[in-house]
Amino acid sequence: MTELFEILTKLNPWWQDKKIGDTGIRREKYHKKIKKYHPKKELLIIKGVRRAGKTTLLKQTIKDLLEQKTNPTKILFINFDEPDINTLDKPINRVLKTYTQEVNPGKAHLFLDEIQNINQWEKTIKALYDQGEHNITLTGSTSKLLESNLGGLLSGRYLTINITPLDFREYLQFNHIKPPEKNIEYSAQKNKIMNKLKEYLTEGGFPRTVLEQDNELKKQLLTNYYESILYRDVLLAHEVRHTKALKELLHYLISNFTSPYTYEQISKTLGLDYNTVKDYISYLTESGTINEVNYFSYSLKTQSREPKKPYCIDNGLRNAVSFRFSEDYGRLAENLIYNELKRQNKQVYYWRGRREVDFIVKESDNRLEAINVTYTDDIKKREVEGLKEFKEKHPNKTKKLTLITKDQEKKEEEITYTPLWKWLLETP
Repeated sequence: MTELFEILTKLNPWWQDKKIGDTGIRREKYHKKIKKYHPKKELLIIKGVRRAGKTTLLKQTIKDLLEQKTNPTKILFINFDEPDINTLDKPINRVLKTYTQEVNPGKAHLFLDEIQNINQWEKTIKALYDQGEHNITLTGSTSKLLESNLGGLLSGRYLTINITPLDFREYLQFNHIKPPEKNIEYSAQKNKIMNKLKEYLTEGGFPRTVLEQDNELKKQLLTNYYESILYRDVLLAHEVRHTKALKELLHYLISNFTSPYTYEQISKTLGLDYNTVKDYISYLTESGTINEVNYFSYSLKTQSREPKKPYCIDNGLRNAVSFRFSEDYGRLAENLIYNELKRQNKQVYYWRGRREVDFIVKESDNRLEAINVTYTDDIKKREVEGLKEFKEKHPNKTKKLTLITKDQEKKEEEITYTPLWKWLLETP
C-alpha cells in the first residue's frame, strides 16, 4: 500500500501543493468540448491514436481545475501505461482503495489514461459510474474502447471526443504562426503558410515531433511511435502470433497508401491466408493507424466487391517507415485531405468509372460532393474529366465538384478550384 501510494503521489504532485508545471500548447477545439462535457453526469471518453496528445489534454484539464480552485486532493490522475500500475492485480480497484484511504474518501475527478491496458476494465468503470460519486474521464488508443462491452453496459451514457494529430491550423499555431481568420485577405501570410504546408505534408502532425527541431530526432520519434502503436495496440492487444506477417502487411499498406487493393491481391502478394489478411487489417484500422475507404455505390454488394483504398493516420508516420523512391506530394496531399474529412466525421468513399474521383463525400442531406486532389497547378485533363463523369452518372445527387490544387483558384464549368492550403484553413 505504501509503495503504491508513493507511485500515485508522483503521478499527482498537486496533492503536495506542487505545481503541475508547463503542460504545453493548448488545442482549444478540444478544450471547448471538454468544458462542455466535463460537468455532465455522463462518462467522458477521449480516444485517438497513441501520441496524438490525449495525456497532454488531460494534464491541461487538470491544470484548469486547479486554477478554478478545485481541491487538489479531489483530482486523481492514473496512467495505465505505467508498468508499476498495470501489472497489479485488479489495478483500478487497488488504486482507488489506496486513494480513498490515504488521500480523499469522497467524490473526485478521476482521469484514467490508456484504460484499455486493463483487462475487464468496463465492468469496474460501470460499477464506479453507477455509484454516481465521481466525475470520470477515460482515454484509450484504440477504437475497441467503444466497440467493447462498454456500449452495452452503459447504453449511451457516455460522451466521446476523438483526438487526432494536429490539423493544419494547429500545425501553424505550434510553429508560432497565427492562422488567418476565415474570409480575410491572406496575401500577407501566404508565402509563409505555403512553406509550412510543404513541411506539414512530409512531417505530419504528431505534437511532439512538430515541436522537435532536430530532423534526425524527429524521424526517430516517428519510428518509435510506429513501433509502439504496432506492438501495444495491435500485436499485444490481439495476441497476434504471426508478428512478421502482420508487420509486412502494415508496411505494405503504409507504403502503398491511396492505392486500391483487394484482400485477394494482398493475400497473393504476401502469401497470407485471405481471412488472416481481413482480420489483420481490421486490427490495424482499430488501432487508428490505417483507414479503409470503400468504393461509392448505392449497392452494398457492389461496395464490398470493389477494391478498397488505404490511408494512413499521419503523413510523418508513413514517411518515417515506408520505402519510397521520391517525394510524392500528390499522394501526401490526398492522404491529408482524407484525414481532414475524417476529422469532420464525413462519410467518405472513392469512385471510378473511365476516370477516377479521389473522394465522394456524402453530406447529411444525402447530397454528394466529388473531390479530386492534385498538388500542382498543371492540371491534368483526367482530374477534370473524372469529376464531370461522376456528375453525369449522378446528376440529381451531386451538389458540388471540387478540385484541390497547389495554388490555383477559380470556378470553371461547375468545378471549384481551391488551393490546398486554403481548403485546409477554411474547412469547418
